Amino acid sequence: QVQLVEAGGGFVQSGGSLRLSCSASGNLLAINTMGWYRQAPGNQRELVADITRGGSTVYADSVKGRFTVTRDNAKNTVYLQMNSLKPEDTAVYYCNVRLIHIKAVDYWGQGTQVTVSS
Repeated sequence: QVQLVEAGGGFVQSGGSLRLSCSASGNLLAINTMGWYRQAPGNQRELVADITRGGSTVYADSVKGRFTVTRDNAKNTVYLQMNSLKPEDTAVYYCNVRLIHIKAVDYWGQGTQVTVSS
């Protein structure tokens, strides 16, 4: 089993910054990508950014140039630095960890609320 603990959400004004963190523990031998998804009310959960063990990243078009995902493999922790936040970034942000052994298995954090006021 894998446990994920998120931290860093909150309330910020438009143009502000927040940093999210997610620490993973448990059986992580097959850990592959770590990343962040978000879900706003009435919307589907969507990928924000993820990062492989080797440091390759993928970003949603809507956050490119504003958000940065990083990872500390020694600590099994992934971070999301969010700058120039916009009201449309308001959502619950979920940490995701994918393990790949025989098949891919996703684990999710409990979610942390990010609210950006205009």
